[in-house]
Amino acid sequence: MTLSNRLLSAARTGMTAALALGAFGTLAAFAQETAPAAVDAAAAAAPATTIDKGDTTWMMLCTILVLFMLLPGLALFYGGLVRTKNMLSVLMQCTVIFALVCVIWVLYGYSFAFGGSTSPYWGGLGKLFLSGVTPDSEAATFSEGVMIPEYVFICFQMTFACITPALIIGAFAERIKFSAVLLFTVLWVTLVYFPIAHMVWDANGLIFGWGALDFAGGTVVHINAGIAALVGSLMIGKRTGYGRDNMAPHSMTLTMVGASILFVGWFGFNAGSNLEANGGTTLAMINTFTAAAGAILAWSVVEGLTRGKASMLGAASGLIAGLVAVTPAAGLVGPVGAIVLGAIASVVCYYFVAVVKVKSGYDDSLDVFGIHGVGGIIGAIGTGIFASPSLGGIGYADGVTMGGQVWTQILAVLVTILWCGIVSAILYKLVDVIVGLRPTLEAEQQGLDLTSHGEVAYHS
Repeated sequence: MTLSNRLLSAARTGMTAALALGAFGTLAAFAQETAPAAVDAAAAAAPATTIDKGDTTWMMLCTILVLFMLLPGLALFYGGLVRTKNMLSVLMQCTVIFALVCVIWVLYGYSFAFGGSTSPYWGGLGKLFLSGVTPDSEAATFSEGVMIPEYVFICFQMTFACITPALIIGAFAERIKFSAVLLFTVLWVTLVYFPIAHMVWDANGLIFGWGALDFAGGTVVHINAGIAALVGSLMIGKRTGYGRDNMAPHSMTLTMVGASILFVGWFGFNAGSNLEANGGTTLAMINTFTAAAGAILAWSVVEGLTRGKASMLGAASGLIAGLVAVTPAAGLVGPVGAIVLGAIASVVCYYFVAVVKVKSGYDDSLDVFGIHGVGGIIGAIGTGIFASPSLGGIGYADGVTMGGQVWTQILAVLVTILWCGIVSAILYKLVDVIVGLRPTLEAEQQGLDLTSHGEVAYHS
């Protein structure tokens, strides 16, 4: 079986060995009643499942790398982009979102996403409080008979669940109550992230069943976060003084450091999504390099041609745009295809950030929609194109054409946009009614560091 067919037919990241073994046990019991000799022969021929120490070590490392993306990577990247008076508020939001979602994931999030339900929309209640999970529980990789501990899979997926809502806060940075961030996060991961993760990555999920390709989270993470960010920036409104006051980043040095940490962590994000260390992992690794490189160059060239100068902020933005675009494609396209995909996404993202946002007048503070939302859409649809063997990709499932795969990718994108957009709008409104979304005008002008947390990032 080819790697592409394994990726398309395996129970993606949501199929745990507990489910697989349970199904095998049911079939074996039935067969034993009808043909004992055949069962014995099959059992003798079947490979024994084993916990692979190398794969386990690799996945533990990747889990830590994805955590590194959020703390301190995303926190510093966003923190450098805001004004000095709001630096700590961004760091605090990232830190507490991690802690909040981590606890929710253990209590019910893992179950809602990967709990074993046959529903196409959610994972059910079978794994509430990690019920039934022990150090001996196994989760399947893409190699027949090779497993990793389920706790490792749980932690890996948990880091994805933590970083996604943290991405959203960049859209309304400098103008939201801390209590509103926390309440929105609880509601959003429950009603948006967990269902979309189930639909895309669980074997019983709606979008997975269509055959949509999302190697590491183009829909689940980036489109999801980007759409919620756009809705939030529109509903919360512009920052006080937007278009009049100087709102330039206070430290491009910190932003560059944060972007670099994100880049390093992204190898865990993409290469780790193969769930084992093999040739497919190396493909995701090199594609993470090449897509980022192509995107940095493309953004710098376009910015240099249109503005006369290529900026560090532009290079960092291009880096993230390329990484976002290759996320759904990382293990499915060739290295040259990844360069082209990253470059295309970078140019389109630049257009949205430099032209569309300016003309539309909405205040997406740190360009979450312009980079994660738009880049995620380009990457998700582009995966259906560049996965073609004629373009260096690993191919499609049997009988699927490029046109058919692209259409499936578009459907997956549309479902994610509609689900996330509608539910997020309802949740923002609900949060506004319960605790209010914005701080007072005086608090916003003074800065959220002091008014929300009673401290400052820098002392003169």
